Amino acid sequence: MELGRLEYLQALVTEFQVTDSTEAKEQVLANLANFAYDPSNYEYLRQLQVLDLFLDMLTEDSETLVEFAMGGLCNLCLDKTNKEYILEANGVEPIINCLSSSNEETVMSAVTTLMFLTTPRSRAQTTALPVVECMLRFSLSANTRLSNLASIFLQDYCSPPQVEEARNLSRHTAVGIPLPKD
Repeated sequence: MELGRLEYLQALVTEFQVTDSTEAKEQVLANLANFAYDPSNYEYLRQLQVLDLFLDMLTEDSETLVEFAMGGLCNLCLDKTNKEYILEANGVEPIINCLSSSNEETVMSAVTTLMFLTTPRSRAQTTALPVVECMLRFSLSANTRLSNLASIFLQDYCSPPQVEEARNLSRHTAVGIPLPKD
């Protein structure tokens, strides 16, 4: 008998929760992140608390789990209900922390997610000075994808005074978030 969409997603979540295999967890999380791309799954994923699962995985030691969780959040946050949930769940801080990942895909998803999460109410957090400084460094990256995405972030989400303040601060410090490895 064929499983319905909700039942199938529930089976994935259950498998993630009960397995001890890191490889199986990675595979299941990748599948959930892929299902998060389809708006017809949003309600089911909310019902199954997959947004919380993704947010929880952002602090894992496994770069692969973090990458898939960040990708899943990125896929989900264009939806207004999901965006509000992530903001209410204090999801911005762990997403900002993902900017320091050495995994390029994690960083790209984190930047994109911050863009999608930026609202008049969340702008102070998503474009805080350390984030703007980080985007300035990313905009100078030899990695064209990262450089272009950071430049768009600076241009479309930050005010000129924010960018100037970050530039001035960056001139006086060598401390910062490292660039991801190519």
